[in-house]
Amino acid sequence: MSFPASNNVNGHHRHQSDASWGSAGQNAYTKSNIGAKLDGYFDKKELPMYKDKPYNYASSRRKPWYRKWRFTFAVILSLVGLLSWIGLLSSPTDAAVKAKGTSKSTWSWMNKPGAAKVDWDDRREKVKEAFMRSWDGYEKYAWGGFTPRRIDGNEALRHLDVKHQASRLARIGYDQYHPLSKKGSQMTPGGMGWIIVDALDTLMIMNLTSRLSHAREWISTTLSYDQDQEVNTFETTIRMLGGLLSAHYLSTTFPDMAPLADDDQGAPGEDLYLEKATDLADRLLGAFESDSGIPYASVNLKTLKGVPSHADNGASSTAEATSLQLEFKYLAMLTGEKDYWSKVEKVMQIVDDNAMEDGLLPIFIYTHDGTFKGANIRLGSRGDSYYEYLIKQYLQTSNEEPVYLHMWNQALAGVRKHLVTYSKKSHFTIIAERPNGLESSLQPKMDHLVCFMPGTIALAATGGKTVAEAKKAGKWGKNEQADLDLAVELTKTCWGMYKTTATGLAPEITFFEVDDPPKSEADGPFRSAELVPGASAEWKDDFVIKSQDAHNLQRPETVETLFYMWRITGDDMYRAWGWEMFNSFVNYTRLEGDAGFTSLSTVLEVPPGTRDNMESFWLAETLKYFYLLFSPTDILPLDTIVLNTEAHIFPRSKLIRGLKTGWERKPRDKDGKVTRERKRYGEKEKVTESKASGAEKKGDGEETRDAEGKGKEEGKEGGVS
Repeated sequence: MSFPASNNVNGHHRHQSDASWGSAGQNAYTKSNIGAKLDGYFDKKELPMYKDKPYNYASSRRKPWYRKWRFTFAVILSLVGLLSWIGLLSSPTDAAVKAKGTSKSTWSWMNKPGAAKVDWDDRREKVKEAFMRSWDGYEKYAWGGFTPRRIDGNEALRHLDVKHQASRLARIGYDQYHPLSKKGSQMTPGGMGWIIVDALDTLMIMNLTSRLSHAREWISTTLSYDQDQEVNTFETTIRMLGGLLSAHYLSTTFPDMAPLADDDQGAPGEDLYLEKATDLADRLLGAFESDSGIPYASVNLKTLKGVPSHADNGASSTAEATSLQLEFKYLAMLTGEKDYWSKVEKVMQIVDDNAMEDGLLPIFIYTHDGTFKGANIRLGSRGDSYYEYLIKQYLQTSNEEPVYLHMWNQALAGVRKHLVTYSKKSHFTIIAERPNGLESSLQPKMDHLVCFMPGTIALAATGGKTVAEAKKAGKWGKNEQADLDLAVELTKTCWGMYKTTATGLAPEITFFEVDDPPKSEADGPFRSAELVPGASAEWKDDFVIKSQDAHNLQRPETVETLFYMWRITGDDMYRAWGWEMFNSFVNYTRLEGDAGFTSLSTVLEVPPGTRDNMESFWLAETLKYFYLLFSPTDILPLDTIVLNTEAHIFPRSKLIRGLKTGWERKPRDKDGKVTRERKRYGEKEKVTESKASGAEKKGDGEETRDAEGKGKEEGKEGGVS
């Protein structure tokens, strides 16, 4: 894919301009041509300013000053010097749309050699430009554009004037955006605000005030969840409920993030996001009304009835049933409604009462009795976020629910024992799959989704603090170091998925060449090969990408891990990898014109094939993580927040309003087998039952953790504290 010639974008004057940008007072729906406004730059007393404009605004390609023959030569030189100082730049607003009559854009930085000293603020601004390009494309073609289009089976808009067309279309807000065909589509008849709500907190973090104002007005006047429609319980919770709750948290806790008067304390719309979240949550609660309490895969928003999965014999996905907890627990803390809390806590108790071997769960669970379907165990699709939410539930309540730390430690030990293996030649660390249970053969396959895991392991090792802080606090031992070492190697494997392709972008699924039988962690330690460049580099032989798995959906998991690894280790290598990855996204997923970015049908060819879809998580997660990766560490410190599996941001807090875990694990002996009586942590083990799922005696690399996953090193528990 080729791109037009570009102007240079330079952000080095950001600190000098930060305080100078004010609101233009324009209607939030206005799509201004900034270049046109700047045509008269030197004829006007002041420049229109917008809170969400970049710190280096655009100069027009037409330069009125050099047509002003009355200006003296000295004045011209002064102006040239001024423009050289501030940079002849395009606004990120116009970076998303080519200036009329010109083929130039802001993307020439793609072709410039790297500076000796990296300007991370400047790189962050480039991510912001990419977000605005994506958002503006969606806004123009799938939400409130001026092109009449068929609505509800008629051509009514064709006969309306432009003003009324805009008013009607502004209410649509399509759930899906197809940037190649430049149109949107709905997931429900009235729309869910899928892209709009999912991106709210990214708009806030990037201080995109006018765009946020448009989104907020649409949510206030148009969004309704009172629709006779089945929706996926999990996706609706993590994206819509999570997005609304995150917007509430940021708008009330960080009032300087994209500030809007409507959010101010005492304003009529102060609780808009919370009110919408509560309405949606009340509708989602119907999913939990199964015989066991395990939520149904879907729920009807109108009837409030849960709907079993139309496949898999009605079983729900394990990850989906166990990745609703952060959202409903935070809502319970905000409202004091214990029902939100108890519904999701009950799910965790039912799951854990199955006492699956070494804390590893099959990927389907029945709603009628809470038992598992099949024996497929993996950390990819349908399994992933169960493990993520174990440690994050512990962190969300400020370490006051230790049951989730124990479950996490047990599961991580199980991953190391049963799923970790190494590639054949270059010894890359892999988290593989056991499709037919823990006693079956290992499948050396990693979904890109699994790349959340290294960052989560690092987060668990320090609790969100830096390694240096953890060591200084005396909360660092050999268990934590071993976990961090595993995270480092897994991150390298995930980065290798990008480096091995022609586009520099990862496929959806990667297979690996492994030994027969596969090596285990007990056979190590192993040191992986360096990712040396070159199409014929030997390390690439260990990566196997099948054509049907070669698509790229703009997924966030690897940049998510890079963000965690950089925040926790302080190693700029992870930022450098992120910058290279971002450049690959810009090179190969950015579309000509103003439509934005798209997902790809293959990453193995240049130019790559495209899929005509921009996922909502491109805005909600991928670009957010890039932005935070290049931001200072005092923006949303990791030890004060948790991010849900859609990168929505919730605060950490103590247990309040009488909320508590409300259940205890079935007691387990040193081999992980369940005993007949429940016990509180620390009591002596009881006689074991046969229900222990055939758990075997722990292998060599796990003797430092007890049956609950606690570290047994003297004087500490291991994991976060």
